[in-house]
Amino acid sequence: MTTIVVDTQRTPSPHWPVPEERRTVTVLFADIVGSTALVDRLDPEDVRALQRAYFDTVAGVLHRWHGVVEKYVGDAVMALFGARHSDGFDAYRAVRAGLEIQAALDRRPLIGDVALRLRVGVATGEVVVDLGAAVSGGHGVASGAVITTAARLQEYAPPGAVALCAATARATAGLIAQRRLTPVAVAGRVPAVPVWHAVGPLRPDTDRHDGPLIGRRRELATARDQLSRAIREHNPRWVSLVGPPGSGRSRLLHELTHALATVDGVPVRWCVAACPPYPDEVLAPVAQLLRGIAGVRDGDDPAVVRDRLTATLTPLFPPARVTTAVPVLERLLATPDGSPAALAGAAVGRDVLLRLAARQPVIVAVDDLERAAPMVSRFLHTLFTAATIRGLPLAVVTLHQPHWVDTQPGPARRRHRVTVGPLTAVQTGRLLRHLLTRAGQPMTLVDRLLPLVGGRPGHAAAYTGSMVAGADPAALPLPEAVRRTVGAELDRLDGEQRATLMAAGILGVVISGAALDRVLGWAPGRAGPALRGLAAAGLLLPRRAGGYAFASPALRRVAADRLPRALRAVFSRRAAQAPPGPLRRETRPPGNQPAAARVGVVRLDEARSRARRPDAASSTLTAARPTTVRALRASPGGGSAPPREHVRPQTAREPDDRTTRRGQAGQSDLVASSGSTERPPWHKPFALLNSPQHRTSAIRTPGVASVEAEQRTADGRAAGWAA
Repeated sequence: MTTIVVDTQRTPSPHWPVPEERRTVTVLFADIVGSTALVDRLDPEDVRALQRAYFDTVAGVLHRWHGVVEKYVGDAVMALFGARHSDGFDAYRAVRAGLEIQAALDRRPLIGDVALRLRVGVATGEVVVDLGAAVSGGHGVASGAVITTAARLQEYAPPGAVALCAATARATAGLIAQRRLTPVAVAGRVPAVPVWHAVGPLRPDTDRHDGPLIGRRRELATARDQLSRAIREHNPRWVSLVGPPGSGRSRLLHELTHALATVDGVPVRWCVAACPPYPDEVLAPVAQLLRGIAGVRDGDDPAVVRDRLTATLTPLFPPARVTTAVPVLERLLATPDGSPAALAGAAVGRDVLLRLAARQPVIVAVDDLERAAPMVSRFLHTLFTAATIRGLPLAVVTLHQPHWVDTQPGPARRRHRVTVGPLTAVQTGRLLRHLLTRAGQPMTLVDRLLPLVGGRPGHAAAYTGSMVAGADPAALPLPEAVRRTVGAELDRLDGEQRATLMAAGILGVVISGAALDRVLGWAPGRAGPALRGLAAAGLLLPRRAGGYAFASPALRRVAADRLPRALRAVFSRRAAQAPPGPLRRETRPPGNQPAAARVGVVRLDEARSRARRPDAASSTLTAARPTTVRALRASPGGGSAPPREHVRPQTAREPDDRTTRRGQAGQSDLVASSGSTERPPWHKPFALLNSPQHRTSAIRTPGVASVEAEQRTADGRAAGWAA
């Protein structure tokens, strides 16, 4: 029997098996200054026209930056960013939306000579989100203290300003120019709340890559070999450096630019650009390539830009062409949007690169290509095709995440993919020692950080940086930057795969389809396709003995933290109360097995109320008799079943557990528990890596506190589940 937990007021879409999530979102609160006095002196018809113009402008800006309008309160607008899906830049989009709202409305007349002044507050924090209602106009989508914080920041912000909380300021550092204001005294908050004022967007700085390169020798040699062959043979190649955030793709590119400065004594011209998050101007990476070629810096006077462009184009073009090309490139550098003028400038820029490659080898590299607009991808493909036809010593290097798929792959023989995977445990330990030494932190933290980093250099740097910023070394909280990027990985999944990972996050090290079906209340075999899809996406690792493990410790932590307390308690008790026994290798469900035999509906408020009573909650959410369908009333007092529209009747006979066991006889056994001796590499502490016993050492992995509490009180019962 399948049990679905739903809200009393709203039945969720089947797309969201877990209807509510604890999420970190950014809240924007905007309000008009002095609206009462303004309305008192205007005619009602003028008030109506003013409100329409105001709300239409604000809603248009929020929609463009992917914000969800949660409610209108008088003249105030509240919007959420990252309510259902996050890209890791929710705070950045919210601040950009606030700045654009101020630019469009502050001191600008909308009706006649009536001008408005606005205050905008932006705050970031944890809320509980109703996923089914996370659409514009979905009142009551989110609940949490951050909503009040955003409203208070708006009240204390100077007119015409966008005020930021500390979490939003940290999330947008390096992307938004900020000015710290005097802390404000907010009612009910002690001490005073620190406030930042958003000034405007910044061009992201190039990451610093100092210190020794640890690992990546094979990837570096492979990419260098492909690029060298492209230059020597005048046969262009396209090399893709593919890896998740924090894997070290940008560092690998940095090493490539130094390792391949010359080929056979001939200098190589590197043209490098990065795609900023949500650029206003879609051709910004192309403009950055041309700025690098011409030596144009941000803030240069137009006369300086013109002189440097002329000096760059003079050796490449005839004089008449230089005269016409320079103004076109000036417009592109000034406004690299998708207008016809900017596209004409991109065409000239492509010709510049081709003519430059005819004089010396050229390598064009673009980082974070998954953020780019399709125009940038088309620019690179057209450049690559033209260089191939002409037989020029040119190569293209792109860096992107595994989920991004190029829509124009081109000939396979000319393309090479270099996967940037996790570092080994030994390499991760060396990196941690280097980072901790440079940060002045004790080396004793290496063993504790090793199982948390998961082989990602970016995660290692984030943990070290958080401790320098004052994080408690005893608690080792997940850094905010890691939570944002890993949360974005999780949010690229559909609702069923997200539910699978969230439930798997509270299980032991070994994850099996049978255990997940039991915890989620799904029909046997339903979790299997989701697990295989997650393994194909690189989020789970198949184990030789059967089952799966998380590819990243941070992903497990973020997924488990998404569960509301009530559901986490339900899932933990289902896991703890499962009959003990060996966990056999997962098999695909038979083709004639029904996808879902029965569905029972459990109201979410009932689950919350009974979560405090272990016996009642367990019996409530595991009452799945083969011949009956049970549902709970909204009130804890019990009673009759819910209305018929909430219950799907039995459609097929559920296979008997003993029959399933007989059908799986002879398969290898596997015990899935938090004490399993087979663990992913990042669970082995650095101090034990060279010891003879490191292959059999059982190190307890940090898990969800509620699960460990249930296991400690289980009277020695194993934390395994029979398939």
